[in-house]
Amino acid sequence: MSATEAPTKAPVQSTDVNTSTVYTGRIGAIDLARGFAVCLMILSHGTNGLMPLDDFPAWGQVPVHAITKFSSSLFVIVFGIALAVAFVPKTTAPDWPQRRNRLLWRGLLVLFWYKVLTVVEMYGRHDTAAIVDTLLYRDFPSFVEILGFYAIALLWIPWLLPLWAKTPAVLRWLSPVPVAFASWWLLHHFDFWGVPQLQALINEHPDYYTWGQLARGPLILVGLLIGGVLLQAYREPRTRWALAGALALVSAALFAWFAIRAGDLRPLLVEIARNAGKHPPQLMFMLFSTGGAFALLALAVAGGERLAKWLRPIAVIGSDALMAFIVHISVIFLLLREALGLYQAVTYERALLLTLLLLAATATWIWLWGTMKRALKRAPDTEVQRK
Repeated sequence: MSATEAPTKAPVQSTDVNTSTVYTGRIGAIDLARGFAVCLMILSHGTNGLMPLDDFPAWGQVPVHAITKFSSSLFVIVFGIALAVAFVPKTTAPDWPQRRNRLLWRGLLVLFWYKVLTVVEMYGRHDTAAIVDTLLYRDFPSFVEILGFYAIALLWIPWLLPLWAKTPAVLRWLSPVPVAFASWWLLHHFDFWGVPQLQALINEHPDYYTWGQLARGPLILVGLLIGGVLLQAYREPRTRWALAGALALVSAALFAWFAIRAGDLRPLLVEIARNAGKHPPQLMFMLFSTGGAFALLALAVAGGERLAKWLRPIAVIGSDALMAFIVHISVIFLLLREALGLYQAVTYERALLLTLLLLAATATWIWLWGTMKRALKRAPDTEVQRK
């Protein structure tokens, strides 16, 4: 189970031919889509963690670093999908309070690791006062800040899910629009009582590298909508491919909109690779980022379980996003930068090679960790059977 996301196991439902059916079991496409997002994030962190963007060669900025911008939007959309698959159908179940509490506990766990990894990121490059300010939300880190977004989201979204399940379908499908409008209005007309850090957490602020809850809220809602369809469509190849086709069409439309508005693509892509328009989210960045996110999501859905098996290392990374975060941030900042002193001491090609090795090591560690946990869970049952 991914620790920064909801688990991707679908609820058990009736499979009688006379009733509406949903897919039963863990959905590999969700792990694969999340794996795409995490791997692109590690690709960005691994290279930028060892050298500044100004030292990237032209091909390192476009296409390599520009493509990594698909990750943040894909991550948030898959977050909503996983919630729709694993939790929304259970909001009316008698054990919903226990499930809700598990989500809340997950949020606290992610919050804990967010603070720990903040120290890891800042250790050795900032004084104690700066680290304390960041831990107390007076400032924000950059590489691990998205964990802060998920930690806070997991503390309020569980209370929203029962309401979402009861909301009429038309209102659910329209919901991203008013949330996006509210985010835009607040960004331009409200100063959050003169507290920029509060604005950064809720709606993003140009001086802080944060993911605002309201600014990224429309993507969560889009994910909830896609997840509801995926739960119904995943069982049969034709319906799954139809959903994948619809996602691909959305991707094509977003990229077409981006290209029409862009004019000269190359300079704009360079700016996007350098995070221009990412915080607070601006139209051109979001068109490019969400266009890529929908394309990768369409690929994962179309491929289904078979593609998830073929790309198993990526799906394994996507199956435990928090562990992937812990491993890659620790390796980059504690091993590569601090212990080995490689920051600004390697070429881009070597930084890219080290990042690819880091991806392989992360997948291997998560696989070993999962294997060990499964073995420990089986051990008591085996002992009971022997007795």
